[in-house]
Amino acid sequence: MWRYSGRFPGSLGRLSCRWAALRGWRWRSSACERALQYAVGEKVHGFTVNQVTSVPELFLTAVKLSHDGTGARYLHLAREDTNNLFSVQFRTTPMDSTGVPHVLEHTVLCGSQKYPCRDPFFKMLNRSLSTFMNAFTASDYTLYPFSTQNPKDFQNLLSVYLDAAFFPCLRELDFWQEGWRLEHENPSDPQTALTFKGVVFNEMKGVFTDNERIFSQHLQNRLLPDHTYAVVSGGDPLCIPDLTWEQLKQFHATHYHPSNARFFTYGSFPLEQHLKQIHEEALSKFQKIEPSTAVPPQKPWDKPREFQITCAPDSLAAGSSKQTTVSVSFLLPDITDTFEAFTLNLLSSLLIGGPNSPFYKALIESGLGSDFSPDVGYNGYTRDAYFSVGLQGMAEKDIQTVCDIIDRTFDDVVAKGFEDDRIEALLHKIEIQMKHQSVSFGLALTSYVASCWNHDGDPVELLKLGSQVAQFRQCLKENPKFLQEKVKQYFKNNQHKLTLSMKPDDQYSEKQTQMETEKLTQKVSSLSLEDKQEIYEKGLELQALQSEAHDASCLPALKVSDIERSIPLTELAVAPAAGGVPVQYCAQPTNGVVYFRAFCSLNALPPELAPYVPLFCSVLTKLGCGVLDYREQAQQIELKTGGMSASPHVLPDDSHLDTYEQGVLFSSFCLDRNVPDMMHLWAEIFNSPCFEEEDYFRVLVKMAAQELSNGIPDSGHLYASIRASRTLTPAGALQETFSGMQQVKLMKRIAEMTDIKPILRKLPRIKNYLLNSSNMRCSVNAAPQQLSQTERAVGDFLGSLGRRKWEREPARPHVVQKPTPHGAGGSTHGSGSQVVRKLMTDPTFKPCQLKTHFLLPFPVNYVSECVRTAPYTDPDHASLKILARLMTAKFLHTEIREKGGAYGGGAKLSHNGIFTFYSYRDPRSTETLQSFAKAIDWAKSGRFSEQDIDEAKLSVFSAVDAPVAPSDKGLDHFLYGLSDELKQAHRERLFAVHRAGLIDVSSRYLGVGRSTHGLALLGPENSKLAKDPSWIVR
Repeated sequence: MWRYSGRFPGSLGRLSCRWAALRGWRWRSSACERALQYAVGEKVHGFTVNQVTSVPELFLTAVKLSHDGTGARYLHLAREDTNNLFSVQFRTTPMDSTGVPHVLEHTVLCGSQKYPCRDPFFKMLNRSLSTFMNAFTASDYTLYPFSTQNPKDFQNLLSVYLDAAFFPCLRELDFWQEGWRLEHENPSDPQTALTFKGVVFNEMKGVFTDNERIFSQHLQNRLLPDHTYAVVSGGDPLCIPDLTWEQLKQFHATHYHPSNARFFTYGSFPLEQHLKQIHEEALSKFQKIEPSTAVPPQKPWDKPREFQITCAPDSLAAGSSKQTTVSVSFLLPDITDTFEAFTLNLLSSLLIGGPNSPFYKALIESGLGSDFSPDVGYNGYTRDAYFSVGLQGMAEKDIQTVCDIIDRTFDDVVAKGFEDDRIEALLHKIEIQMKHQSVSFGLALTSYVASCWNHDGDPVELLKLGSQVAQFRQCLKENPKFLQEKVKQYFKNNQHKLTLSMKPDDQYSEKQTQMETEKLTQKVSSLSLEDKQEIYEKGLELQALQSEAHDASCLPALKVSDIERSIPLTELAVAPAAGGVPVQYCAQPTNGVVYFRAFCSLNALPPELAPYVPLFCSVLTKLGCGVLDYREQAQQIELKTGGMSASPHVLPDDSHLDTYEQGVLFSSFCLDRNVPDMMHLWAEIFNSPCFEEEDYFRVLVKMAAQELSNGIPDSGHLYASIRASRTLTPAGALQETFSGMQQVKLMKRIAEMTDIKPILRKLPRIKNYLLNSSNMRCSVNAAPQQLSQTERAVGDFLGSLGRRKWEREPARPHVVQKPTPHGAGGSTHGSGSQVVRKLMTDPTFKPCQLKTHFLLPFPVNYVSECVRTAPYTDPDHASLKILARLMTAKFLHTEIREKGGAYGGGAKLSHNGIFTFYSYRDPRSTETLQSFAKAIDWAKSGRFSEQDIDEAKLSVFSAVDAPVAPSDKGLDHFLYGLSDELKQAHRERLFAVHRAGLIDVSSRYLGVGRSTHGLALLGPENSKLAKDPSWIVR
């Protein structure tokens, strides 16, 4: 997977909140105690201990080691967390845009000396209980991480990853499949035209359908032009066909050596076992070398530079005349200066973060554009960091105006500095994020330290956030103008300054296609007859290889018997609060943080208001409330909480496909000392939200519309799936209204309105139906000692709310009352209160088939087919869940990715009983729909073994048993009414799934004429679909 450097988790501001949330532990933990026993200089399995450091703010102990024979570096972070992680990272510094590190990342995972079967990486997804497995290519390193809670699984995966990285086969046919190849459109017919194919080739074509990615990539290439950052590490689709198999093997030889590697382990498993296995299986087989992969510092410019680039017009963005982007960027110091990087990261947040920041006021609220430019803020993923600020969604004529505003804003900051409250709010954010626990904390940490460590910075210094905060406070105390001087130094007096602008070109897509055609013609015209014959034969050989059954018996595997038979029970209590509102309490080791949620039903909402609920949710906590204007409200939320949000939800019933609950989920969390303040903020938002700020409302609308439009290239498969399922259940239409292409288009229309008042007037109407204590339930997750004060604060909040004065009949009067089963142990206190969910149903609903093609200017497709099947508690649901995994691993992966060249594809069964086939960044369209049909025939004919079924079960259970954060325990019960007993019954049905049942459900549900199917496709013009009257073209 290619990770553009501006996009992945890093910056301390996102260190822990970026990932969901972790196991309970106490400080000091046994894992940390064990790690503290190591002595500096101690020899352990070919490694020497260099440093042992306690990092109490993150509840971990860091052990730094180096390998005696090769100089490989090693960092172990011991923490009482069962979700253990391993990663190995290589500094990969390409000097051209052929995408060699990215193609190599794909190809090393296609087979190795010890595991020579095809595609061990994808096969291990089904032979393991991993909680995460992937690989990433960044601008200057390649990272291979996995995580699991099972010690045996950890050793199995470690063995596969080590062999893949250090001893890959790098077969030519794997390079052809994963990188690029010339092949006949129909490989079996040499009369069909030759064309470019390959997984990475198509992935990168998909990546650069995203105008934000185009801008970010050019920004880095132009600002850091002297070395590896001047090229596209993921590969430019026009340069990828210049990469040869020999160059790939050479790049591996020079970059994938232990002397150029950094190993990272995290969690509660003992370090010694890891060191022994890594030394014996890999490092002992190498001698030390001096890798020449270092990135030199970028030479500073003596005067600023300007560049202009073009992109495709965005048909879904608001305002066709306002699609220009401009940004001003500055070179900053080396990221290995940890404290300077910390300071500049904080300074960046103060400059651009939220409605109180100077650039938000000056740029966003100017009305000149829709949102900040891509890659805004501090970027610390390259050796020399940089800062960027600008606007997108603006008119070309305003470029100079925006640049002038940016200069003036820096002048203002130098003159006035920042308010103390804003600095405090930022430091509070760091404090709460250090305490907030993430289930993927190991993954967040390996990503966080990767760039700095890659350039020989000290990863342990980076983790000592407490001492960095203390040093920052000291600097401010000694010099109140500390931050203003940094602004002057790095932004006012910095000649290494790039102004980059991007404007749409109506011919952009045609020009890209033309350049690709010319590249293809150039390649084909240079071929001799022998070359063409060899391409034809290689194409047949690759097709045969992809189609034959593969023996994966060389790979290690867990067994179904390794899976825990029963789930751990979650102790819940439900008590009535003011107005009879049920509150679910879940005592968890949340480390001094309190998590609050409320769910309010939308059953009575008139249908004409439903499309505006997502917009209502997105602005509710941002427009001001009570006596606070929107700036003061933003400040209070930052000072007192870790964030407050509202989001629309369509919750399926577990036993009926045509029954569902619609509502809004309100979520927030805070340090225990701030619970009364957080609940007071909610009371103000519920009782007196402000809907008068028309100008600021327009700003928020434009940002929301821009964000939706920008998200389509990354989430096209999700939009296709939502559309395809729209007519299969009553909830499907509402889901499309809330979060499908319908919502994207509505927001585009609203953003283009000259008079936005009619939309603003809808918000108080939605408030009247939603923000009251009728049809409401709440939940609290906190440490046992925090529950009583939280109960009081939640009671005060609920006591302040009104009930709806008039009980208007719902637009559809069919409401079913459904009591939620008690949680584990059935414990309730107070009056034995129970949550009663009010579900909607539509007895007149009839599912029907709908086929939709959304025309978008992309060179790739996103294809989806959805089938109405069985609800969660139906015994067939478990069989269909295993079947989806089986079809993905044993049929669809080969058909869609290996043969078809799509970046991804497969099948999945959702909680709502909708069975979905999908493909992602797919060069094919109707052929992929044929692959979906073939997959059903394959399943009906039972062409799978008992081993295949067991592997599918392992894969399903790795998702079912994924770790759950203390903040999210009991959430299934709160939202969906899923008790531990229901989950355990479902678990037993998954264990019991058998071959005959799989063949039966594939025939009964998926076969032609059985259940209703819906189809959707996002992508370029398609002559076949245009001629087919059964397809609606949008």
